[in-house]
Amino acid sequence: MNLPNKLTVLRIVLIPAFMGILYWGRAAGSPAAGYFALAVFVIASLTDLLDGKIARARNLVTDFGKFADPLADKMLVTAAMLWFVEIGTMPAWALLAVICREFAVSGLRMIASDKGRVIAAGWSGKVKTASTMVCVILMLLPIPALLNTVCVGVIVVTTVYSGVEYFVKNADVIASA
Repeated sequence: MNLPNKLTVLRIVLIPAFMGILYWGRAAGSPAAGYFALAVFVIASLTDLLDGKIARARNLVTDFGKFADPLADKMLVTAAMLWFVEIGTMPAWALLAVICREFAVSGLRMIASDKGRVIAAGWSGKVKTASTMVCVILMLLPIPALLNTVCVGVIVVTTVYSGVEYFVKNADVIASA
């Protein structure tokens, strides 16, 4: 297994560690646990940046990486957002918008793939990913409620916008399905 794929596997392994630290911290009443969980989330997020750069620079793109890398990203972000819903800092409808967008775009990509077409990540999808990661990091910190609400808004708006953009730019894929 090449280094980028190992980094993807590491990101997946860090997800239960991240969640475990959050649950342990709540049970133990340890505010420091939130910072440890934040560190794990940041490390996991950085593996995403690193594995992509290494894979492209060294031409190590694999089928495993194409499948597992975006899956690991979605799993990590969804885990954090599930935590936010559980502790009441994110409404469930916001998480539902994120999950529905991910399923819809994945479905669109599958239909396109069946037709021999690849739908690459667009600019708005990259903005969505970056802004979501930044907002999740902020939301893991003890921030004011207003900033938390702004972060939820940024996540929802960039998620919905990028989802709509994928479908508008690739309407022909659906029309011919």
